Amino acid sequence: MSVNVCILRTAGTNCDAETGFAFEQAGAAVDYIHINRLLKDKAALAGYQILVIPGGFTYGDDIAAGRILANEMRYGLGAELKQFIDAGGAVLGICNGFQVLVKTGLLPGPFTPDTPQTVTLTTNDSAKFEDRWVHLSVPENISIFTDGVERLYLPVAHGEGKFVADESTLKEIINSRQVVFRYVDEKGGEPAYPLNPNGSMHAIAGICDDTGRVLGLMPHPERHALGCQHPRWTREGLKGEGDGMAIFRSVVSRYR
Repeated sequence: MSVNVCILRTAGTNCDAETGFAFEQAGAAVDYIHINRLLKDKAALAGYQILVIPGGFTYGDDIAAGRILANEMRYGLGAELKQFIDAGGAVLGICNGFQVLVKTGLLPGPFTPDTPQTVTLTTNDSAKFEDRWVHLSVPENISIFTDGVERLYLPVAHGEGKFVADESTLKEIINSRQVVFRYVDEKGGEPAYPLNPNGSMHAIAGICDDTGRVLGLMPHPERHALGCQHPRWTREGLKGEGDGMAIFRSVVSRYR
């Protein structure tokens, strides 16, 4: 069975090709669709199993990171997004895409077109753009994107990546096993800056919704799809493939 992936693009998207490459390596068929095209043909979304909002700086991150694209999706495609998720579709938001998903209300869910925003990704504690590699742990969770995944080493590149929620929402996300990725140190322990590059609460790097089929994360798995993308591969040895491929293979395998 063909697994069809829609990679959503707009002004400022800049990680779409790398994300598409990773999905193709995992065996999926990829289409790159501009938001304006999808807004004109909303029914087209039903032809895909996976919707992806890749990284970048959509609309220059004016107002707030991901806000404008989030508004286009929420108010222009809200009903279609709900139908897509209710029908069993998966959604992946990477970096700017994660920022979009929290601002639409798709995360932490459950989503309706009227769902208020309950969590956010705000300015890094360092007050600067953080571009570095980080260690991630994968706690027990309900996501379909992490089958067999325990640890990852991925790059981050963002200025607004600090995960923030009120105490009750944070407790609910943790208890519902919706925390999918946490920043850790090299040995898996609690990270201090810069290992937690943004100061996220509970060191959260990624969460899923209550179905396990909508995932957002700040690190970039598409930037470590190949073994030679590891920053120290010439010293530590070349792996068969990069750590990030595990995420793409996990979700694609669910729809075969």
